[in-house]
Order: sequence, then C-alpha cells, then structure tokens
Amino acid sequence: MRHSKPEVADEAACKRTALDLLARREHSRLELTRKLAAREFPAEIVAATLDQLEQSGALAEARFTETFIRSRLAKGQGPMRIRAELAQRGVADTEAEQVLRGADVDWVAMARAARRKRFGGTPPSDYPERARQARFLEYRGFNSSQVRAALELDADSD
Repeated sequence: MRHSKPEVADEAACKRTALDLLARREHSRLELTRKLAAREFPAEIVAATLDQLEQSGALAEARFTETFIRSRLAKGQGPMRIRAELAQRGVADTEAEQVLRGADVDWVAMARAARRKRFGGTPPSDYPERARQARFLEYRGFNSSQVRAALELDADSD
C-alpha cells in the first residue's frame, strides 16, 4: 500500500500519528523517527514533534527500555540478545545495561528454564545433542558461561 503524501508539513498530523503509534505500544525515539519518516513527514517536523513528546512524558526512553526488557524476559531471551535488539532500536548501551542490572535477573536460571521448556528436563546425553541445545541457547542470547551452566545436570531441578 502506497501512502499518499499526507499534509506533509502539518505538525499536528505528525503529532497525531506519533501519539497513535505510542497508544499501541511503547516506542524508542529511533523507531518513531523511522516510522514517521516512512510516512513522509519532514525530518525537522519529526524531530520537533518528538522533542515535544519527550518533554510531555508521552515518549520516554527509560519506560520503553523497561517495557521492552520485561517483554523479552517473558519470552526467555538472554542478555546478549536483549542488548542487541535494544541497540537496533537506538537505545544506548549504558541505558540498556543499567536497566538490565536493575532487573536483577538470574540468567543461569533463565537459560535452564528455556532449555527445559524446549528440550525437557533431562540434560543432553551426547555431544551432538549438547551442541544443538547450546546453539539454541546462544541464539536466545545467553553467553557461554550461562549456556554451560544450563547444560549441566540441574541440582535444583523439579
């Protein structure tokens, strides 16, 4: 579907569009910039609109980051993948790291839970299966020490 040029220089239309997007879910500033640019709003109007939204509190990078991390934790994703996805959305590494640290997550337990959910409670018995499960956990965003710990026999498994 091709967008006909909206009232291209209309700041009110730009703000309405941005608020409509924010009403559906939290967005980072970079995501909103890209979406508004795709709707052919001029860059200077987009920047001014997003500045206004940040000042009013409608657009908040910290709130977006916290919401995003919570949603990815619920999906069983690891810290490396979460950081990479936040970087793609324009969130600074320091901001992502601060919120991740504040989340106080036991990453080894998360990796074990993700492995158990996908492959069952029994740890891998041979090298090919161990490698397959390790690749799965690495793709999910867990680091090598978390993956190794998740593949060991759970001392506290149910």
